Amino acid sequence: MKKGDATPDKPRMALPTGRALGLPSPSLDKVPIQKDLKVNTEMLKDIFDDCSDMVYRSMEVAPGVEGLLVYVEGIVFSEELQIHMIQPIIQGLVRLKNEGDESKEQDPDLEPLENTRVSLSQVNSATMWGDVIEGLMNSSAVVLVDGYSEAHLFNVKGGLRRTVSEPETEAVIRGPREGFTEMLRVNTALLRFKIKSPRLKMKSIVLGTETKTDVVISYIEGLANPKMIRDVEKRLKDIEIDGILESGYIEEMIEDHPFSPFPQLQYTERPDTAAAQLLEGRFAIFTDGTPFVLIGPVTFFQLMQASEDYYERYFITNFVRWIRYLFVFIALFLPALYIATTTYHQDMLPSTLVLSIAAAREAIPFPAVVEALIMEISFEALREAGVRLPKTVGQAVSILGALVIGQAAVEAGIVSAPMVIIVSMTGIASFTIPRFNLAITVRLLRFPLMILAGVLGLFGIVLGTVWILVHVTQLTSFGVPYMSGISPFHVQDNKDVFVRAPWWKMKRRPSWASKKDRVREKKEINGTPQSNKVW
Repeated sequence: MKKGDATPDKPRMALPTGRALGLPSPSLDKVPIQKDLKVNTEMLKDIFDDCSDMVYRSMEVAPGVEGLLVYVEGIVFSEELQIHMIQPIIQGLVRLKNEGDESKEQDPDLEPLENTRVSLSQVNSATMWGDVIEGLMNSSAVVLVDGYSEAHLFNVKGGLRRTVSEPETEAVIRGPREGFTEMLRVNTALLRFKIKSPRLKMKSIVLGTETKTDVVISYIEGLANPKMIRDVEKRLKDIEIDGILESGYIEEMIEDHPFSPFPQLQYTERPDTAAAQLLEGRFAIFTDGTPFVLIGPVTFFQLMQASEDYYERYFITNFVRWIRYLFVFIALFLPALYIATTTYHQDMLPSTLVLSIAAAREAIPFPAVVEALIMEISFEALREAGVRLPKTVGQAVSILGALVIGQAAVEAGIVSAPMVIIVSMTGIASFTIPRFNLAITVRLLRFPLMILAGVLGLFGIVLGTVWILVHVTQLTSFGVPYMSGISPFHVQDNKDVFVRAPWWKMKRRPSWASKKDRVREKKEINGTPQSNKVW
């Protein structure tokens, strides 16, 4: 077995169009494979010069017929390659020799590998070097045979990958414990396990001139709007970039309003969440190499929903959901309201509370807005440190750091005790938002509201709130209004906004889904006890 580079002092065969690795893919698509195995070997070694993970193995594939097995070490399943490919070739060769076929003339029209019993199911042929290179980069083993201008590509994709486990970013108390992985086909299989229907479609596309990243658009035919699916395909095909390493690349390039702070696509690690959204008429975008699947179109109220909202009984869900909305308001407006009332509108507070706050702020050298900005920025820094540090110490550092720094700042007279309470409540409130991309948006918008409150008081908060409301009502996600259910108002869509109606009341899918199959529940169930009879 030979690995890595060709011998340095050995002359190289010049490529017709120059070095392949520095050329766009169409240059090799037009270069045919030669019949001479030595020429083909030199071509491969020239293309993959300085690639130590390339494996070249010379072998006899038929009596008197030489072949070359080529693959990339680490991305193929070596055990499957040995058992289902190399051993059958050797056994077939021994069988032919025992039968005396070595004395017979080789039929030029008979492919030598047809005499073997290679048991790999996914086998393709290629006559152009572009297809061979693409196959090697996609975990295929390539066999070249002397005297034949055709290569065989055997799919033996493998390598070390993470197994299916519980998602860390979307933990639940009740619900499935499986999550997507970094392998594309494992993820599509997890979705197929949830939706066992031939109407579940998987359309593939390759993005990235260098990374050749596989991307899959998934939707349910008849539920998703066909115009929306065509729009998604067009936006993806319009992407021209050298590499796609994570679904975040795609998210930024296909969203409707790239300069908006609000997320216009949802991402998830949970197969049950992806399946539920597809059943609503949405689409999912899988990207090879990441467990995060993009889902669209998205609405603001969808980002406020957790998967457990649909697994618990509806009155429990509604109680928790209202708590979320309350704490979103606190996370966004509480620091700004504190700044405005303590700076400009003290008469709006009870006199005892005003005196208490004034006593706490007596020795503070900064105005309330500067005090709040110092504490909020410090809290965000501690939160970021807790995320970046190792798990074993990250949470302890963020919690203890906040307590120690807050206490020390109060004792030093830099900030007041009421401000520490306000910032702590704001931080806790932001953790109740189910989706991180919406939570970070709320955290960002908090700062301009604080500045407006420090400059204009409550009038500044009103101006900021009006701007936010006008902005979100103008947003769309693949043509669907961002505030769908409220603006524009639809009775059916409103059954899963601020409250979730019982399942037996949500008989129809959202108004923007395909009109062909809008009915979710075929049988009328009124929610009353079916029988009081004791059996």
